[in-house]
Amino acid sequence: MRSIPVRPLPAVDLAVVFLGRRLENPFILSAAPSTDDLDMARAGLEAGWAGVVLKTTSMEGTPVPLAYPMMSTMEWAGRRLVGMGNIDLISEHHIDAVEERVRVLSREFPTKLIAASIMGSSKEAWQALARRLRDAGAHLIECSFSCPQGSMGERPGAMLAQSAPATEKATGWVKEAAGDLPVLIKITPQVADVAEIARAVKNGGADGITASNSVPALMGVDIETFAPIPSLGGFGTYSGFTGPAIKPLTLRTVAEIARHVSLPISGNGGISTWSDAVELFAVGAQNIQICTAVMHHGFRIVDDLCSGLARYMARKGFTKVADMVGKALPHIVEHDELPRRQVRSRVDETACLRCGVCYVACRDGGHRAITMSEERLPVVDDERCVGCGLCPLTCPAGCIRMEAVA
Repeated sequence: MRSIPVRPLPAVDLAVVFLGRRLENPFILSAAPSTDDLDMARAGLEAGWAGVVLKTTSMEGTPVPLAYPMMSTMEWAGRRLVGMGNIDLISEHHIDAVEERVRVLSREFPTKLIAASIMGSSKEAWQALARRLRDAGAHLIECSFSCPQGSMGERPGAMLAQSAPATEKATGWVKEAAGDLPVLIKITPQVADVAEIARAVKNGGADGITASNSVPALMGVDIETFAPIPSLGGFGTYSGFTGPAIKPLTLRTVAEIARHVSLPISGNGGISTWSDAVELFAVGAQNIQICTAVMHHGFRIVDDLCSGLARYMARKGFTKVADMVGKALPHIVEHDELPRRQVRSRVDETACLRCGVCYVACRDGGHRAITMSEERLPVVDDERCVGCGLCPLTCPAGCIRMEAVA
Protein backbone atom coordinates (compact mmCIF):
# COMPACT_ATOMS: atom_id res chain seq x y z
CA MET A 1 0.00 0.00 0.00
CA ARG A 2 1.39 3.37 -0.98
CA SER A 3 1.88 5.73 1.92
CA ILE A 4 0.35 9.20 1.73
CA PRO A 5 2.86 11.94 2.51
CA VAL A 6 1.95 14.11 5.46
CA ARG A 7 2.35 17.81 4.81
CA PRO A 8 4.35 19.37 7.68
CA LEU A 9 2.67 22.18 9.53
CA PRO A 10 4.18 25.59 8.89
CA ALA A 11 6.54 27.04 11.46
CA VAL A 12 4.97 29.82 13.49
CA ASP A 13 6.48 32.77 15.30
CA LEU A 14 4.66 33.94 18.42
CA ALA A 15 6.79 37.08 18.71
CA VAL A 16 5.09 40.44 18.28
CA VAL A 17 6.39 43.95 17.88
CA PHE A 18 4.43 46.45 19.95
CA LEU A 19 5.29 50.14 19.98
CA GLY A 20 8.73 49.36 18.63
CA ARG A 21 9.61 46.64 21.13
CA ARG A 22 9.85 42.97 20.22
CA LEU A 23 8.12 40.58 22.62
CA GLU A 24 8.72 36.82 22.62
CA ASN A 25 4.98 36.18 22.69
CA PRO A 26 1.86 38.38 22.84
CA PHE A 27 0.96 37.68 26.49
CA ILE A 28 1.54 40.33 29.18
CA LEU A 29 0.67 40.37 32.86
CA SER A 30 -1.67 43.32 33.37
CA ALA A 31 -1.58 45.77 36.27
CA ALA A 32 -3.15 43.73 39.06
CA PRO A 33 -2.42 41.98 42.37
CA SER A 34 -0.23 39.52 40.47
CA THR A 35 2.16 42.36 39.60
CA ASP A 36 2.07 44.23 42.92
CA ASP A 37 5.04 42.43 44.43
CA LEU A 38 8.58 42.25 43.06
CA ASP A 39 8.95 38.52 43.64
CA MET A 40 5.57 37.83 42.02
CA ALA A 41 6.40 39.93 38.97
CA ARG A 42 9.74 38.16 38.73
CA ALA A 43 8.04 34.76 38.97
CA GLY A 44 5.64 35.66 36.20
CA LEU A 45 8.43 36.71 33.87
CA GLU A 46 10.42 33.58 34.70
CA ALA A 47 7.34 31.51 33.86
CA GLY A 48 7.39 32.84 30.30
CA TRP A 49 5.21 35.94 30.19
CA ALA A 50 6.55 38.42 27.65
CA GLY A 51 6.11 41.41 29.89
CA VAL A 52 4.60 42.90 32.99
CA VAL A 53 2.66 46.05 33.83
CA LEU A 54 3.28 46.78 37.50
CA LYS A 55 0.15 47.58 39.49
CA THR A 56 -1.03 51.18 39.33
CA THR A 57 1.09 53.44 41.51
CA SER A 58 0.84 57.02 42.72
CA MET A 59 2.91 59.76 44.31
CA GLU A 60 4.29 59.34 47.81
CA GLY A 61 1.78 60.41 50.42
CA THR A 62 -1.27 59.44 48.33
CA PRO A 63 -3.73 57.72 50.69
CA VAL A 64 -4.60 54.16 49.66
CA PRO A 65 -7.37 53.13 52.09
CA LEU A 66 -7.81 49.50 51.07
CA ALA A 67 -10.65 47.51 52.65
CA TYR A 68 -10.82 43.74 53.14
CA PRO A 69 -12.15 41.33 52.02
CA MET A 70 -11.97 43.00 48.63
CA MET A 71 -12.88 40.19 46.23
CA SER A 72 -16.09 38.40 45.35
CA THR A 73 -17.32 36.15 42.57
CA MET A 74 -20.19 35.52 40.24
CA GLU A 75 -20.83 31.77 40.25
CA TRP A 76 -22.85 30.24 37.43
CA ALA A 77 -23.87 26.61 36.99
CA GLY A 78 -21.35 25.55 39.61
CA ARG A 79 -18.44 27.35 37.95
CA ARG A 80 -16.43 29.66 40.17
CA LEU A 81 -14.98 32.95 38.99
CA VAL A 82 -16.99 33.17 35.78
CA GLY A 83 -16.82 36.78 36.83
CA MET A 84 -14.82 38.29 39.66
CA GLY A 85 -15.48 41.52 41.50
CA ASN A 86 -12.95 43.56 43.40
CA ILE A 87 -13.06 46.71 45.47
CA ASP A 88 -9.31 47.10 45.16
CA LEU A 89 -8.00 50.59 44.55
CA ILE A 90 -4.39 51.09 43.54
CA SER A 91 -1.09 49.76 44.80
CA GLU A 92 -0.08 50.47 48.38
CA HIS A 93 3.43 50.84 46.95
CA HIS A 94 4.11 54.38 45.84
CA ILE A 95 6.32 55.52 42.99
CA ASP A 96 9.57 55.30 44.97
CA ALA A 97 9.11 51.54 45.40
CA VAL A 98 7.85 51.00 41.85
CA GLU A 99 10.68 52.87 40.15
CA GLU A 100 13.16 50.67 42.02
CA ARG A 101 11.29 47.56 40.88
CA VAL A 102 11.47 48.83 37.32
CA ARG A 103 15.25 49.15 37.64
CA VAL A 104 15.58 45.64 39.07
CA LEU A 105 13.33 43.93 36.55
CA SER A 106 14.81 45.79 33.58
CA ARG A 107 18.25 44.62 34.66
CA GLU A 108 17.19 41.01 35.29
CA PHE A 109 14.96 40.66 32.22
CA PRO A 110 16.42 42.84 29.46
CA THR A 111 14.38 41.18 26.71
CA LYS A 112 11.03 41.47 28.51
CA LEU A 113 8.62 44.42 28.51
CA ILE A 114 8.86 46.16 31.88
CA ALA A 115 6.04 48.67 32.23
CA ALA A 116 4.23 50.38 35.06
CA SER A 117 0.78 51.85 35.50
CA ILE A 118 0.29 55.29 37.02
CA MET A 119 -2.51 57.48 38.28
CA GLY A 120 -2.20 61.11 39.31
CA SER A 121 -4.45 63.70 40.90
CA SER A 122 -3.01 66.75 39.12
CA LYS A 123 -0.91 67.76 36.14
CA GLU A 124 2.13 67.94 38.38
CA ALA A 125 1.54 64.42 39.71
CA TRP A 126 0.94 62.85 36.30
CA GLN A 127 4.08 64.42 34.90
CA ALA A 128 6.26 63.61 37.90
CA LEU A 129 5.19 59.97 37.78
CA ALA A 130 5.95 59.78 34.06
CA ARG A 131 9.37 61.39 34.41
CA ARG A 132 10.38 59.15 37.28
CA LEU A 133 9.43 55.98 35.43
CA ARG A 134 11.22 57.21 32.33
CA ASP A 135 14.35 57.89 34.34
CA ALA A 136 14.06 54.49 36.06
CA GLY A 137 14.25 52.76 32.68
CA ALA A 138 10.65 51.68 32.14
CA HIS A 139 9.96 50.48 28.62
CA LEU A 140 6.39 51.77 28.61
CA ILE A 141 4.00 53.77 30.79
CA GLU A 142 0.35 52.83 31.11
CA CYS A 143 -2.00 55.48 32.48
CA SER A 144 -5.07 54.37 34.41
CA PHE A 145 -7.84 56.63 33.15
CA SER A 146 -10.42 54.01 34.08
CA CYS A 147 -10.58 54.23 37.87
CA PRO A 148 -12.65 56.82 39.74
CA GLN A 149 -10.16 57.66 42.48
CA GLY A 150 -7.92 60.64 41.76
CA SER A 151 -9.36 60.94 38.28
CA MET A 152 -9.85 64.71 37.95
CA GLY A 153 -13.01 63.88 36.02
CA GLU A 154 -15.53 66.56 35.26
CA ARG A 155 -18.01 64.89 37.63
CA PRO A 156 -17.19 63.74 41.17
CA GLY A 157 -16.48 60.03 41.18
CA ALA A 158 -16.38 59.79 37.41
CA MET A 159 -13.54 58.14 35.56
CA LEU A 160 -11.12 60.32 33.69
CA ALA A 161 -11.76 58.34 30.50
CA GLN A 162 -15.46 59.15 30.68
CA SER A 163 -14.66 62.68 29.54
CA ALA A 164 -13.11 63.21 26.12
CA PRO A 165 -11.76 66.71 26.92
CA ALA A 166 -10.24 65.56 30.22
CA THR A 167 -8.77 62.47 28.53
CA GLU A 168 -7.10 64.52 25.82
CA LYS A 169 -5.75 67.05 28.28
CA ALA A 170 -4.29 64.55 30.75
CA THR A 171 -2.87 62.42 27.93
CA GLY A 172 -1.02 65.47 26.67
CA TRP A 173 0.44 66.10 30.13
CA VAL A 174 1.82 62.58 30.41
CA LYS A 175 3.16 62.43 26.90
CA GLU A 176 4.89 65.79 27.34
CA ALA A 177 6.72 64.44 30.37
CA ALA A 178 7.39 60.96 28.95
CA GLY A 179 9.03 62.24 25.78
CA ASP A 180 10.03 59.34 23.54
CA LEU A 181 8.89 56.73 26.07
CA PRO A 182 5.73 55.00 24.75
CA VAL A 183 2.52 55.85 26.61
CA LEU A 184 -0.62 53.70 26.72
CA ILE A 185 -3.91 55.08 28.01
CA LYS A 186 -6.11 52.51 29.75
CA ILE A 187 -9.76 53.36 29.16
CA THR A 188 -13.15 52.18 30.42
CA PRO A 189 -15.95 50.59 28.36
CA GLN A 190 -18.44 52.57 30.46
CA VAL A 191 -19.01 55.35 27.93
CA ALA A 192 -21.60 56.10 25.27
CA ASP A 193 -19.02 56.35 22.47
CA VAL A 194 -15.71 54.60 23.06
CA ALA A 195 -14.39 55.78 19.69
CA GLU A 196 -14.76 59.37 20.87
CA ILE A 197 -12.56 58.62 23.87
CA ALA A 198 -10.05 56.80 21.66
CA ARG A 199 -9.86 59.85 19.40
CA ALA A 200 -9.18 61.99 22.47
CA VAL A 201 -6.35 59.61 23.42
CA LYS A 202 -4.88 59.96 19.95
CA ASN A 203 -5.31 63.73 19.88
CA GLY A 204 -3.52 63.92 23.22
CA GLY A 205 -0.48 62.28 21.66
CA ALA A 206 -0.55 58.81 23.24
CA ASP A 207 1.23 55.99 21.44
CA GLY A 208 -1.50 53.42 22.02
CA ILE A 209 -4.50 52.42 24.06
CA THR A 210 -5.31 49.63 26.52
CA ALA A 211 -8.84 48.41 26.00
CA SER A 212 -10.10 48.10 28.43
CA ASN A 213 -10.69 47.60 32.15
CA SER A 214 -13.11 46.21 34.68
CA VAL A 215 -16.80 47.13 34.55
CA PRO A 216 -18.52 48.76 37.56
CA ALA A 217 -20.94 46.26 39.08
CA LEU A 218 -22.82 45.30 42.22
CA MET A 219 -21.74 41.69 42.70
CA GLY A 220 -24.75 40.62 44.70
CA VAL A 221 -26.87 41.04 47.81
CA ASP A 222 -27.08 38.60 50.71
CA ILE A 223 -30.83 37.97 50.79
CA GLU A 224 -30.75 37.03 54.48
CA THR A 225 -28.97 40.17 55.74
CA PHE A 226 -29.48 42.44 52.68
CA ALA A 227 -25.81 43.38 52.86
CA PRO A 228 -24.10 43.99 49.51
CA ILE A 229 -21.41 41.51 48.42
CA PRO A 230 -18.61 41.62 49.43
CA SER A 231 -19.86 42.56 52.88
CA LEU A 232 -17.56 44.47 55.21
CA GLY A 233 -19.32 44.66 58.56
CA GLY A 234 -22.69 44.73 56.81
CA PHE A 235 -21.73 47.39 54.29
CA GLY A 236 -20.53 47.14 50.70
CA THR A 237 -19.90 49.12 47.55
CA TYR A 238 -19.67 48.68 43.80
CA SER A 239 -16.96 46.36 42.50
CA GLY A 240 -14.86 46.29 39.38
CA PHE A 241 -16.18 43.28 37.44
CA THR A 242 -13.59 41.17 35.59
CA GLY A 243 -13.13 37.65 34.28
CA PRO A 244 -14.59 35.60 31.41
CA ALA A 245 -18.03 37.22 31.75
CA ILE A 246 -16.77 40.56 30.42
CA LYS A 247 -15.04 39.21 27.30
CA PRO A 248 -17.95 40.23 25.02
CA LEU A 249 -17.67 43.81 26.29
CA THR A 250 -13.93 43.81 25.64
CA LEU A 251 -14.38 42.45 22.12
CA ARG A 252 -16.87 45.17 21.30
CA THR A 253 -14.68 47.89 22.83
CA VAL A 254 -11.57 46.81 20.91
CA ALA A 255 -13.53 46.41 17.67
CA GLU A 256 -15.04 49.90 17.95
CA ILE A 257 -11.63 51.45 18.48
CA ALA A 258 -10.02 49.47 15.67
CA ARG A 259 -12.82 50.34 13.24
CA HIS A 260 -12.75 54.07 13.90
CA VAL A 261 -9.36 55.15 15.27
CA SER A 262 -5.88 54.26 14.07
CA LEU A 263 -4.07 53.41 17.30
CA PRO A 264 -2.15 50.34 18.47
CA ILE A 265 -4.33 48.40 20.93
CA SER A 266 -3.32 46.29 23.91
CA GLY A 267 -6.32 44.06 24.64
CA ASN A 268 -7.38 43.54 28.24
CA GLY A 269 -10.47 42.15 29.94
CA GLY A 270 -11.98 38.67 30.19
CA ILE A 271 -9.27 36.76 28.31
CA SER A 272 -8.59 33.31 29.77
CA THR A 273 -7.59 31.00 26.91
CA TRP A 274 -5.63 31.03 23.67
CA SER A 275 -8.87 31.00 21.70
CA ASP A 276 -10.06 34.09 23.60
CA ALA A 277 -6.80 35.71 22.55
CA VAL A 278 -7.40 34.83 18.89
CA GLU A 279 -10.82 36.50 19.08
CA LEU A 280 -9.23 39.63 20.46
CA PHE A 281 -6.55 39.65 17.76
CA ALA A 282 -9.28 39.24 15.17
CA VAL A 283 -10.98 42.46 16.25
CA GLY A 284 -7.79 44.49 16.30
CA ALA A 285 -5.71 43.91 19.45
CA GLN A 286 -1.97 43.53 18.91
CA ASN A 287 -1.16 41.90 22.24
CA ILE A 288 -3.03 40.53 25.24
CA GLN A 289 -3.00 41.55 28.90
CA ILE A 290 -4.35 39.06 31.42
CA CYS A 291 -5.28 39.40 35.10
CA THR A 292 -8.16 37.33 36.50
CA ALA A 293 -7.19 34.06 34.78
CA VAL A 294 -3.72 34.32 36.33
CA MET A 295 -5.20 34.97 39.77
CA HIS A 296 -7.37 31.88 39.32
CA HIS A 297 -5.00 29.43 37.63
CA GLY A 298 -1.49 30.78 38.20
CA PHE A 299 1.37 32.05 36.07
CA ARG A 300 1.87 28.71 34.30
CA ILE A 301 -1.21 29.22 32.14
CA VAL A 302 1.15 31.05 29.80
CA ASP A 303 2.35 27.61 28.65
CA ASP A 304 -1.17 26.66 27.54
CA LEU A 305 -1.69 30.07 25.98
CA CYS A 306 1.45 29.81 23.87
CA SER A 307 1.16 26.15 22.91
CA GLY A 308 -2.52 26.42 22.05
CA LEU A 309 -1.97 29.55 20.01
CA ALA A 310 0.96 27.99 18.15
CA ARG A 311 -1.05 24.89 17.23
CA TYR A 312 -3.96 26.98 16.05
CA MET A 313 -1.74 29.21 13.92
CA ALA A 314 -0.06 26.20 12.33
CA ARG A 315 -3.41 24.62 11.54
CA LYS A 316 -4.73 27.82 9.98
CA GLY A 317 -1.54 28.61 8.10
CA PHE A 318 -0.69 31.77 10.04
CA THR A 319 3.06 32.24 10.43
CA LYS A 320 2.93 35.27 12.73
CA VAL A 321 0.47 36.82 15.16
CA ALA A 322 0.09 39.93 13.01
CA ASP A 323 -1.56 37.75 10.34
CA MET A 324 -4.62 37.44 12.60
CA VAL A 325 -4.96 41.07 13.68
CA GLY A 326 -8.17 42.63 12.38
CA LYS A 327 -9.33 39.54 10.46
CA ALA A 328 -12.88 39.84 11.83
CA LEU A 329 -13.31 43.58 11.29
CA PRO A 330 -14.54 43.42 7.66
CA HIS A 331 -17.31 41.10 8.85
CA ILE A 332 -18.64 43.51 11.49
CA VAL A 333 -21.38 45.65 9.93
CA GLU A 334 -24.29 47.80 11.00
CA HIS A 335 -27.63 46.08 11.55
CA ASP A 336 -29.09 47.46 8.32
CA GLU A 337 -26.25 45.85 6.38
CA LEU A 338 -26.88 42.33 7.66
CA PRO A 339 -27.96 39.77 5.03
CA ARG A 340 -31.58 38.73 5.31
CA ARG A 341 -31.92 35.00 4.74
CA GLN A 342 -34.33 32.27 5.72
CA VAL A 343 -33.07 29.83 8.35
CA ARG A 344 -34.79 27.08 10.27
CA SER A 345 -33.94 24.78 13.19
CA ARG A 346 -32.78 21.26 12.40
CA VAL A 347 -32.47 18.51 15.01
CA ASP A 348 -30.04 15.59 14.91
CA GLU A 349 -32.32 12.97 16.43
CA THR A 350 -29.46 10.50 16.92
CA ALA A 351 -27.82 12.86 19.42
CA CYS A 352 -30.99 14.16 21.07
CA LEU A 353 -31.33 13.55 24.82
CA ARG A 354 -35.14 13.88 24.63
CA CYS A 355 -34.99 16.31 27.53
CA GLY A 356 -37.55 18.75 26.17
CA VAL A 357 -35.51 21.83 27.00
CA CYS A 358 -35.77 23.18 23.45
CA TYR A 359 -39.51 22.60 23.45
CA VAL A 360 -40.03 24.59 26.64
CA ALA A 361 -37.71 27.39 25.46
CA CYS A 362 -39.50 27.72 22.13
CA ARG A 363 -42.93 27.43 23.73
CA ASP A 364 -42.36 30.15 26.33
CA GLY A 365 -39.59 32.26 24.79
CA GLY A 366 -39.63 31.65 21.05
CA HIS A 367 -42.36 31.15 18.45
CA ARG A 368 -43.99 27.89 19.58
CA ALA A 369 -42.54 26.11 16.57
CA ILE A 370 -41.37 22.96 18.40
CA THR A 371 -43.62 20.14 19.51
CA MET A 372 -42.70 16.78 21.06
CA SER A 373 -43.40 13.48 19.34
CA GLU A 374 -44.64 10.40 21.15
CA GLU A 375 -40.99 9.31 21.34
CA ARG A 376 -40.19 12.64 23.04
CA LEU A 377 -38.22 13.90 20.06
CA PRO A 378 -38.53 17.58 19.10
CA VAL A 379 -40.38 18.29 15.86
CA VAL A 380 -39.90 21.66 14.15
CA ASP A 381 -42.81 23.30 12.35
CA ASP A 382 -41.19 25.24 9.50
CA GLU A 383 -44.30 27.37 9.12
CA ARG A 384 -43.98 28.71 12.66
CA CYS A 385 -40.18 28.69 12.98
CA VAL A 386 -38.59 32.01 12.06
CA GLY A 387 -35.00 30.96 12.76
CA CYS A 388 -34.48 33.07 15.91
CA GLY A 389 -31.68 30.78 17.12
CA LEU A 390 -32.91 30.26 20.69
CA CYS A 391 -33.24 26.48 20.66
CA PRO A 392 -29.60 25.59 19.83
CA LEU A 393 -28.49 27.89 22.64
CA THR A 394 -30.54 25.95 25.17
CA CYS A 395 -29.81 22.42 23.90
CA PRO A 396 -27.51 20.58 26.38
CA ALA A 397 -26.49 18.02 23.73
CA GLY A 398 -25.64 20.51 21.01
CA CYS A 399 -27.75 18.57 18.54
CA ILE A 400 -29.67 21.52 17.05
CA ARG A 401 -28.29 23.64 14.24
CA MET A 402 -29.62 26.49 12.16
CA GLU A 403 -29.88 25.68 8.44
CA ALA A 404 -30.47 28.04 5.53
CA VAL A 405 -33.59 27.23 3.49
CA ALA A 406 -34.69 28.38 0.06
